[in-house]
Amino acid sequence: MLRYLLDLVGVAVFAVSGALAAGRRGLDLIGVVVLGVVTAIGGGTIRDVLLDRHPIFWLADPNFLIVITSAAMLTVAYVRWRPAPHSALLVADALGLALFSVAGAQVTENAGLPAVSCILLGTVTGTAGGVVRDVLSAEVPLVLRRGNFYATAAIAGTSTYLLLQLGGASRRNASFAGMIVCVALRFASIWWGLKLPVFQLGDEGNVHKEST
Repeated sequence: MLRYLLDLVGVAVFAVSGALAAGRRGLDLIGVVVLGVVTAIGGGTIRDVLLDRHPIFWLADPNFLIVITSAAMLTVAYVRWRPAPHSALLVADALGLALFSVAGAQVTENAGLPAVSCILLGTVTGTAGGVVRDVLSAEVPLVLRRGNFYATAAIAGTSTYLLLQLGGASRRNASFAGMIVCVALRFASIWWGLKLPVFQLGDEGNVHKEST
């Protein structure tokens, strides 16, 4: 029950992220719903296809689409009353990333796959919807932007979840700890500019070093 509620919260948060992205591109209400939906279900859909898990989670449970559409429309109503802060999209995306990465790792774990697969598909679950959103918005996906802790945060969060369970922690406590690690790293990247080293070749093939 707890995981189901977290899944609903996750799609709602990602739907908010998609709606804000649509608003920044000046899309109509259909565009808002489309970006909200693909952001919220994109990663989980790819995960379920790779796991041959049928029916796809949102086809089996219409509550997901209801929550996504409602969250997107409430976002539109809210920003008409009060403008969203500049960082709202990134914050909403960070929360969705944490919720879905750990949830994706749990689904993969339930399928009996090894830890590496749990980390991989957890990261896909958390990041792929945002990639589709950014591509449809004609932006460079967050996961590919220079030095950003995005996929890195998802990997760290899912790894923390698995390691704590291996150390004897309960699944619930390990889940919350993994989410906290993911959110903390993502916020550190957003607010304090914490980044990975950047690899860049010059015209002559020489490596340019950048401070990070």
